Amino acid sequence: MARGSVLYTLATHTSGRGNVMADLVLGDLIAHCGQGQRGAGIYEGSRGMRATAAWLLLLPLPHPQLSPAAWPQASSRLSRSQGRGSSQRWSQPISARQSERQHSPSGTAELTAVSAWRGSMAMSPLLYYALPALGSYVVISMFFLRRPHLLHTPWVPAFFPRLGAHRGGSGERLENTMEAMENSVAQRADLLELDCQLTRDGVVVVSHDENLSRQSGVNRDVGSLDFEELPLYKEELEVYFSPGHFAHGSDRHMTCLEDVFQRFPRMPMSLEVKGENVELIHKIAGLVRRFDRCEITIWASEKSSIMKKCRAANPEMPFSFTISRGFRLLLLYYLGLLPFIPIPERFLICFLPTIINRTYFPFSSPGLNQLAAVLSKWFIMRKSLIQHLEQRGVQLLEVGPSLSFVTLRKQEVQ
Repeated sequence: MARGSVLYTLATHTSGRGNVMADLVLGDLIAHCGQGQRGAGIYEGSRGMRATAAWLLLLPLPHPQLSPAAWPQASSRLSRSQGRGSSQRWSQPISARQSERQHSPSGTAELTAVSAWRGSMAMSPLLYYALPALGSYVVISMFFLRRPHLLHTPWVPAFFPRLGAHRGGSGERLENTMEAMENSVAQRADLLELDCQLTRDGVVVVSHDENLSRQSGVNRDVGSLDFEELPLYKEELEVYFSPGHFAHGSDRHMTCLEDVFQRFPRMPMSLEVKGENVELIHKIAGLVRRFDRCEITIWASEKSSIMKKCRAANPEMPFSFTISRGFRLLLLYYLGLLPFIPIPERFLICFLPTIINRTYFPFSSPGLNQLAAVLSKWFIMRKSLIQHLEQRGVQLLEVGPSLSFVTLRKQEVQ
């Protein structure tokens, strides 16, 4: 059966207020099919078939085919089925009927409906292609998230730290002292996490703070004093992640990094640089090369600008994520892009939110701080993320609760 016959048969069984919609839809059909006056004949006489014909436009049918000989007969049958009014309407100009409907309330509503329908039809191709593409992207991303070795060559770790001493072991002895480090090694720590500063006479010392007020009670910067002028530590220091708890020790002397390298020549260490001191960075890089420690000494910094200088000074040393790079890592993970992005870092040093909530979270209510810590832990410590990083050779070092040690604790991962 020709398509013109299908449209005519539907016209004899439908009626109602779909006139404007069908007129416009069929008008589009006529314009695209190039049917001329024959197409206009169906368009003019299609009172009741309009809503149904709109659905036929979605079908991949051939263009309407109605022979010139059959056209008068189809017009006559359509006129008899719909009455004389339809015959008069048949000859009414298209522009006049559309203008009449545009000025009537019902016609305005119908035109609005037509516009909405056309908009939804325009969105259909987008949804038709976007949804399968999105689904395919999710499946591919999850596949490579679990099998990153198919896209990337994993880093080969030079050492596998299980227990590391934060600030040299600040939970048991005075932080960053030789006594604290020896005590940590005695407790089988296999990584020392240290902070470095530079004195006025160019000596790299192990000190967390640039200003000595908290550590020694002297309001002077390390860089304003020679090494021999550095004051002693206080007799007790509050443990940073345990407010109200204090560490004590008999050794109150600040130590230089060179002495630490000599005392622990093969102990892996993480050296954090807090300020953009180019001289300090180059002196650390030189000491690492001098003691042949490039593979077992980690660059660490919170700022990407500082890390860039550290890597330039000694690119042989592995380095950890900065804060901004850490947030970027999480963003890529949740967007599904992480499996396709190279990771130059070899270590992720992460502070457990449940441990630092009294220090970093700003809420005055302990309950809100605890809630923020739990939510942050859930957001950061994702099992699939940790497993993906491990498969790519990136090691996770977490600042743990036990005696201010940095410890690798997979049981903390959700």
